[in-house]
Amino acid sequence: MGKRPLGANISHMLKARGVDVIFGIPGVHNIELYRGIEEAGITHVLPRHEQGAGFMADGYARATGKPGVAYVITGPGLCNIMTAMGQAYSDSVPMLVVSSCLETKDRHIGRGRLHEMRDQEGAAATVCDWSVTAPDAPAAYRLIDKAFAEFSATRARPKHIQVPIDVLGSPADPAPDQPIAPAKPVARPEDVAAAAEWLLGARRPLFIFGGGAAQGFEAARKLVRLTRAATMCSFAGRGIIAPDYPLNYGPCLARGDSVAELAKADLVLCIGTELSETDIWRDDLGYDAPMIRVDIDAHSLADDHVADLPIMGDAAVFLSDLCDLVEGHNVTSDWMAKEVADAKAAFHAETDAARQGIVPICAAMEQVLPKGTLIYSDMTQFAYVSKELYPLDRPNLWHHPYGFGTLGYALPAAIGGKIGKPGTPVVAIAGDYGFHYTMQELGVAVELGLSLPIILWDNGKLKEIEDSMIASQIAPNAVVARNPDFCALARAFGAGAEKPETPEEFKQVLQVALKAKGPTLIHVTPDCFL
Repeated sequence: MGKRPLGANISHMLKARGVDVIFGIPGVHNIELYRGIEEAGITHVLPRHEQGAGFMADGYARATGKPGVAYVITGPGLCNIMTAMGQAYSDSVPMLVVSSCLETKDRHIGRGRLHEMRDQEGAAATVCDWSVTAPDAPAAYRLIDKAFAEFSATRARPKHIQVPIDVLGSPADPAPDQPIAPAKPVARPEDVAAAAEWLLGARRPLFIFGGGAAQGFEAARKLVRLTRAATMCSFAGRGIIAPDYPLNYGPCLARGDSVAELAKADLVLCIGTELSETDIWRDDLGYDAPMIRVDIDAHSLADDHVADLPIMGDAAVFLSDLCDLVEGHNVTSDWMAKEVADAKAAFHAETDAARQGIVPICAAMEQVLPKGTLIYSDMTQFAYVSKELYPLDRPNLWHHPYGFGTLGYALPAAIGGKIGKPGTPVVAIAGDYGFHYTMQELGVAVELGLSLPIILWDNGKLKEIEDSMIASQIAPNAVVARNPDFCALARAFGAGAEKPETPEEFKQVLQVALKAKGPTLIHVTPDCFL
């Protein structure tokens, strides 16, 4: 076989590394990347905007655990996907963005070329783990394998590889065989032994689980039963501990009164959590006990939440090893189920009071959605309430733009999730304003015939911002935007559309939408649940 252009070889290489789907938009500068997609046997999904491509890749990665891959053009194409890259960075999502860049002779010269940027590589570097230019085929192959090795062995974060237009079109030898993937680091036995000693000596141990512990949820559940420990979790850690475990406080860290519950602990164990601002919404976690902290990321172990026993290693392996050391020991715990239940009831009442009228729709969803449903939510008050109250029987079911907090995430991410898990129920939840950001991706869901209910929470304004302005004694300003007839808009794309008037109608519509042969917009207004 003669040499293929490098762009074609890249697609073949990605297929050999397990990539089955690429999200992207072709343009004059990256068409060589498209030469090999079909031949390699990869499915290509055409979004309506590069931001949508990035969110689809993100949603696909969260659903499957495999890296989401996107192809974009030089300049504006890369700029448009950078918001999604920033979201993937903050939420530890494996994403590989491959873009073109100006020809080698034109880079950094300032000749006024099409799509020219002063520093495209540097711009992308601000929102991803690394952004590197591949000057030739061997470098491109090494960078792709470097990305996949890091996805396998370190904290998953997006990477960007750009290839000059002339290099993409140049004949190149095929990519080398896939190297053996490195494993994640594991905690030292002496560190696990120390953690076991501390845990067995505690009377009120309290675990805080983050998204980094999701793969170890079975060991986590066994461990808390063995030790009769209380548990809390970040929003990303929901479902790690079963919602009916009697000592599970749930995702209450952002509640101010959670400090009083943390103060009851005589040992705090933080497993796979960054304890970021969006996890706790205060400067300090608020506890007065020794802390054990386990994380795969050394940066997290060296941040403001200083642990008495920091442990570097994969959370899932650590939890399993710790289980082995504590099993068979007699454990005395002073935690009482009633104190946890009383605190949870108070937290839930606060949530309902802060954003009234949303709890009933959460309850209606819970009654209808099958177990194992994947839910993708946007930055909307509906999601803020739901992610505190909606029970999850296992982790990695509810996906939200936690850290970066971008609008427009839900619909394209849910499309990516449904593509990755076609046999699994998937639901998108968006607010009326955020839906404007990416509503054009309805066209993709229609084209692909995706069974996808899209619950649109329409309160006619940026209600969370209005509430914040009022709380800050600022006269509400710029918080109302004219909305279209959302149902007519959805039908214009070829999607189904319903506007239920009662909670019972909502449940019926949602049940039908789960079985439809295409997407269904479910337009819900607050008066439906009053």
